[in-house]
Amino acid sequence: MKKIILLFCFFSCVTWSQESSQFFDKQGKITFFSYTSVENIQASNNQVVSIFKPSTSDIVVRILMRAFVFEKALMQEHFNESYIETDIFPEATFVGKIIGFDINNDIQTKRFEGQFTLHGVTKNIRFNAKILKIGATYEISGTLEIPVRDYEIKIPMLLDPNIAEIISVNFNFQYDLYEK
Repeated sequence: MKKIILLFCFFSCVTWSQESSQFFDKQGKITFFSYTSVENIQASNNQVVSIFKPSTSDIVVRILMRAFVFEKALMQEHFNESYIETDIFPEATFVGKIIGFDINNDIQTKRFEGQFTLHGVTKNIRFNAKILKIGATYEISGTLEIPVRDYEIKIPMLLDPNIAEIISVNFNFQYDLYEK
């Protein structure tokens, strides 16, 4: 009987500590893809920082825009200087909540709602993502679509056929327990 009580106390403490804990990923990965009949554009960024707090379902993501890497240097230059204007708008952020998140489920797909700020414009967005609880860590991954015009990104008429109106964004975060 004492073993059962000790075992119950141990699992209760582990669950309680995870509920009030924050999880951190400082090398999250985001890729985006623009498909048109003229040209495909793809870039990746593996320097994305995110904090996830399971007990409140809060999530924050900070994207350093200059960290996106393109296959062509000219694309990267245009992205930073002409479209995103990273000297003026160096980062994008998402601050939101996971709707209906269940701390006891190891695998779940949930809706994320929050505010996404890009190019100095903040919009409310919603998207679905998969959440995996693996031991004492979490993985969150998914895809969302970003309409370029919603964020006041100006594309010269000459280059308009080269860039999709809606950009597909894939993300993957591997969260570890944040220890102070």
